Amino acid sequence: MVRDLLDITKALADRNRLRAVMALGAGELCVCQIIELLGLAPSTVSKHMSILRQARLVDTRKDGRWVHYRLADGNAPAPVKDALRWLHRHLADDPEIVRDAEKLKAISRLNPEELCKGQCKG
Repeated sequence: MVRDLLDITKALADRNRLRAVMALGAGELCVCQIIELLGLAPSTVSKHMSILRQARLVDTRKDGRWVHYRLADGNAPAPVKDALRWLHRHLADDPEIVRDAEKLKAISRLNPEELCKGQCKG
């Protein structure tokens, strides 16, 4: 239990990881969409998502060469569910999170395959 809490608190001790978790509250996202939202290098986003996954805050699904992330489901440990509820309660109205939600609407309209191809060229 203590290890779970340490993993969760460490994972949430970064602004970009908080933004990613909050963005996933709207539903599953391809890693390319998260990269576009955060404006970070693919390797940096991959590291952030790995930390969130290690803390069991997010789950992944592979579809061919694409990786999709979603918030942990109902089978997640209680500390994970509590942390996700706490984040939503305290960050849903944060100006940066609200801006991210608006930006995510535009990103969601883009073709994920084209988005990923463009990021790989970069």
